[in-house]
Amino acid sequence: MSSFVFSEKPIPIDSGEGPYLYSDGTEYLDFGASYACTPVGHCHPEVVEATKAQVEDLLYVQASYPNAARTALYDQLADVAPDGIDNVWLCNSGTEANEAALKFARSATGREKIVATTRGFHGRTMGALATTWKGKYKKPYEPLIGGVEFVPYGDAEAMEEAVDEETAAVILEPVQGEGGINPAPPEYLQSVRETTEDAGAAMILDEIQTGLGRTGTMWACEQSNVVPDILTSAKGLASGLPLGATLCPEWIADGAASHGSTFSGNPVVCAAAGATLGVLEEENLPAHAGDVGAYLREGLAERLGDEVRDVRGEGLMVGVEVKRGGNAILRDLALEHQILALPAGRTVVRLLPPLVIDESHADSVADAIADIVL
Repeated sequence: MSSFVFSEKPIPIDSGEGPYLYSDGTEYLDFGASYACTPVGHCHPEVVEATKAQVEDLLYVQASYPNAARTALYDQLADVAPDGIDNVWLCNSGTEANEAALKFARSATGREKIVATTRGFHGRTMGALATTWKGKYKKPYEPLIGGVEFVPYGDAEAMEEAVDEETAAVILEPVQGEGGINPAPPEYLQSVRETTEDAGAAMILDEIQTGLGRTGTMWACEQSNVVPDILTSAKGLASGLPLGATLCPEWIADGAASHGSTFSGNPVVCAAAGATLGVLEEENLPAHAGDVGAYLREGLAERLGDEVRDVRGEGLMVGVEVKRGGNAILRDLALEHQILALPAGRTVVRLLPPLVIDESHADSVADAIADIVL
């Protein structure tokens, strides 16, 4: 029996190490990282050791009882969060982190309206889904929560017109992932920050895919000198174990006491997350991602030229917009070159490798894509 939700690929995965996955003796270079879930590489020794040690001590205790692994992670996340954001809510996924962010914003402001952006993706639960743009994700489950208005991503004037005294929050990604790897235009996040402050609305930055060093800094918002009211994280936070986090300042946290979750801050997952954050900082992986990402984008642009519509992204969050046949390119990368990558719509090849890759890996992928496209 197989999943009735996922369409399973004909590559069963047995093990992983660093930037590689293994299937029945075949080595695959992982340039998808399961949607950015393995930032420090597969089975990093420090993450494995921390997880094993916690499993031997305590598998689970609910969050009303302090636990060393959970408490340590609270402190680590507060330390790496943008200035002024020192409250942490732990959950099990990115969609839960965004769901909490929407609830917290409505509670803190006493308002209902949420402004989201075209091509944005924020999750699949009923609240987060309501702020997700693409109809194919939403229509089977409507009606969703109300009070959500969409404006074009990157249009500061449209955002300013939409945000008013009834707006609880604006939610957006610093670089859109599922929407096609679309970086925010220069100064856009600064403009949104000013607009929300003027209206007394919360600014929610969904850094579930962009965070944890992927774009060249720990959080993508750092590159725009923007501090949001709420920042959400997940995916690679615990190296692929289920964990999400909603980070916020005191004025947001004050009204959140009615929220809850049975599995908030599972100790085993917290231990994995603590080790993951430690490796990110010790190995300076955000800066490394910025350098290798720039090298990868330059290499792709040089090799592909006008044969593709665009090569774009930040750090190791890279999109190659092809003229046709995105899924066929992904198939050929896997079957002919043993490279795993991801789609972002029908025409964008999405590259989200572990942040531990080097320039030789970047060259291999750029050569392989050029071989297929040209």
